Amino acid sequence: MNTDSPAITETRVTDLPRLYATLTKARLSTLVVITTAVGFIMASDQQVDWLRLLWTVVGTMACALSANALNQVFETHRDKLMDRTRNRPTPSGALSTRHAFIFAVLIGYGGLLMLALLVNLGAAGLALLTILLYLLGYTPLKPISTLNTIVGAVVGAIPPLIGWIAVRNDLGIHAWILGGILFVWQLPHFLSLAWLYREQYAGAGFKMLPVVKGGLNLTAEVTLLTALLLIPLGLAATLSGMAGIAYAAISLLLGLGFSWYAFRFFMKRDRPSARATFLFSLLYLPVLLAALVGDRSIITDGELITVDMNPDAIIQPSIDNE
Repeated sequence: MNTDSPAITETRVTDLPRLYATLTKARLSTLVVITTAVGFIMASDQQVDWLRLLWTVVGTMACALSANALNQVFETHRDKLMDRTRNRPTPSGALSTRHAFIFAVLIGYGGLLMLALLVNLGAAGLALLTILLYLLGYTPLKPISTLNTIVGAVVGAIPPLIGWIAVRNDLGIHAWILGGILFVWQLPHFLSLAWLYREQYAGAGFKMLPVVKGGLNLTAEVTLLTALLLIPLGLAATLSGMAGIAYAAISLLLGLGFSWYAFRFFMKRDRPSARATFLFSLLYLPVLLAALVGDRSIITDGELITVDMNPDAIIQPSIDNE
């Protein structure tokens, strides 16, 4: 590409850390690390293996950074068409697509190698699946079908499963509840954002739900339904014995709050209500995950042990095995 050549000479070495951070969406990838760590901690016994947790989150982070960077490389031509994305490193020419591609492949390979050698093959396999789904499913579907949002939500639901399998080497019902919460949360989160930027998505040729015929109304409806679905899903963590009553109360309040904002968006269908729904989604997830970790129950073989808000304070088993 002709636009690549000037970037090689104009970009200074001191600019690379900032450009790499933008290329890999480093701040967004922090969410992946958080959900992976939550999955790891929730799957752990009384003693968390902190060194193994470190390898798990660093390896997963590297894979997430790689997937984000590769996605930007493949979408460079479309990103040039959107005001929100045209200043990213590859569409702006600050980094050549070749440079960005090699960097992304190297960090992805390093992340997968770290997970395979220092954690387990299950974690590495799920991380590889995340990258492949993102690049071979989500990215090519964006200009073709609104199903890209579903595939993207599946990708975002895998990180807590990586954390879980890193500890237990298998996936049980509790892991799927965690993944389910992440999957459903992403739908009202992203749809409210897509509603705000629908003109730019349409101009770039992306088939997001608010862009298609009848999509504006359908987006508001799906946002409300999925926000409501988070209420029983959040409570499922307590019903399954993974968390306690304090978490359940916080989860219920968060779910009701999210549903209220989604209901206002459903009724008004304007930019302020869409923005408010999106912003509340940013509050919902970290508070929910903090409550989940703070009020977790340790899952051992046939026994649930409730953990106080102080992770070191172990209370008595809630189920008698005798």
